[in-house]
Amino acid sequence: MNDVAAPAPRALYEKAETLQEIQTNLGDIQARIQAACTRVGRNQSEVRLLPVSKTVDEARIRMAYQAGCRLLGENKVQEAYGKWETLSDLGDLQWAIIGHLQTNKAKFVARFAHEFQALDNLRVAEALDRHLQAEGRSLDVFVQVNTSHEDSKFGLQPADVLAFAKALPGYGALRVRGLMTLALFATDQAQVRPCFVRLRELRDMLRQDAPQGAAFAELSMGMSGDFEWAIEEGATTVRVGQAIFGSRKLPDSYYWPEGHKA
Repeated sequence: MNDVAAPAPRALYEKAETLQEIQTNLGDIQARIQAACTRVGRNQSEVRLLPVSKTVDEARIRMAYQAGCRLLGENKVQEAYGKWETLSDLGDLQWAIIGHLQTNKAKFVARFAHEFQALDNLRVAEALDRHLQAEGRSLDVFVQVNTSHEDSKFGLQPADVLAFAKALPGYGALRVRGLMTLALFATDQAQVRPCFVRLRELRDMLRQDAPQGAAFAELSMGMSGDFEWAIEEGATTVRVGQAIFGSRKLPDSYYWPEGHKA
């Protein structure tokens, strides 16, 4: 699929402050998803848009809800948990945690999250499973893979994913849905696309060799600057924040939990 040309990433986005602006941006993203699918012969229904609302205030989240958003992604557990409590009147609004999780915060994720997209160690798997069992809940999870091989990023190395996958059936409250990655932060598709290709190829291998291989159906990859390339390489979920809500004042690395990694 690498011979398909896609638009270059967009670096700056105006802050969306009204319902109409958010609706316009969502419509633009959906149109770009459709165009990317068309370029590679995919159906748009195969790709889920996950709006990312980190740092977005309550008023604008309510606008996003009015615009039709029912699942929002958040990086930091405490921020997400506070929003879940504050917006509890929006009964069908669900939350996906897409950032690194420490075991001491697993109890909060187990209490409210609809899915967790950054599972990369068995200590967190055990903690989530234990707290989910206590809550009488289950949780959709994606295994995070460091396809860019950057020390600054969380995620398993590709060579370690199969062994990790073989251990997951022991955690009954975790419903494996697929893999997640963060590509290189670059504007050159020759650098970015290989990260997406690696994740797709890894997913295909797991579906052959992992004990619950059929569960590894989803690929969560692609953000505001590169989601079209991710779709062309097989993404089933794209995580888009700034292109919907506007550029953030600080670099992405600032918003990742504990300040450890991007």
